[in-house]
Amino acid sequence: MPTTPAASAATPYGTLPPASPPAQRKPLSLPRLADMHARGEKIAMLTAYDATFAAMADAAGVECILVGDSLGMVCQGLHSTAGVTLETMRYHTESVFRGLHRVQGTAWLIADLPFGSYHESREQALRSATVLMQAGAHMVKLEGGGWTTDTVRFLVERGIPVCAHLGLTPQTVHALGGYRVQGKGEEAAARLRREAHALQDAGAAMLVLEMVPAVLATELTGELKHCATIGIGAGRGTAGQVLVLHDMLGMNLGRMAKFVRNFMHGADGIAQAIEAYVRAVKDGSFPDDRLHAW
Repeated sequence: MPTTPAASAATPYGTLPPASPPAQRKPLSLPRLADMHARGEKIAMLTAYDATFAAMADAAGVECILVGDSLGMVCQGLHSTAGVTLETMRYHTESVFRGLHRVQGTAWLIADLPFGSYHESREQALRSATVLMQAGAHMVKLEGGGWTTDTVRFLVERGIPVCAHLGLTPQTVHALGGYRVQGKGEEAAARLRREAHALQDAGAAMLVLEMVPAVLATELTGELKHCATIGIGAGRGTAGQVLVLHDMLGMNLGRMAKFVRNFMHGADGIAQAIEAYVRAVKDGSFPDDRLHAW
């Protein structure tokens, strides 16, 4: 029996576009994300830092919303993400959570563990993750491989879903020598591959691959059966894509990264631009490896 499209949702900020039919808009969960991954359906992820943008992204069909520590650069004007505090992440996670539950509330909410909030010990990571989970997050994200494996396992064993992050890890950009492609060359690729498999074995359900060669990212996506890869500057072969919301809307105070596409071009407004992003991720037209990958 055909479903009737949902009516537009009125908010204090105006009217959001009609949501997708209810049959397609069940709340996201780990099993549903795992099913999407198994079926080869692309996962659309965007960052959001406040209630309004979170509600708009949710209504436009974004499946995963990341409260990224990129807010340090986007919202606070910092030069890197290293200055973002756990209290700041808690505040923005709460704001996004409220926005989701004002309108649709179907997206899977991920929050970044900021620099210094999980490096000391597994116990520190648990305390920090608890703060973000109590603020409304469904999952936490941490950066790096190797030493983080035990931390991921420790959190997962205690019921906290984890998204890992390899490749370019912005919290340690100074140690990496700047914003450079990671995993180039046989040795670097082999190390990244070992770390990715170790993180999956530790229980990570998702893995962001940032600025990783497209061929390597595609190979890892095929190898990791229980961990969905989310690419940013890693080519179209990953299980999903993520962009910083402001970047994909053309709102950037610095140089636009190679892997970004401005979805405001040809759109009538922000809601339509986000919908266009979701469609492009789903149909595989974004990213275009000739333009957005290495």
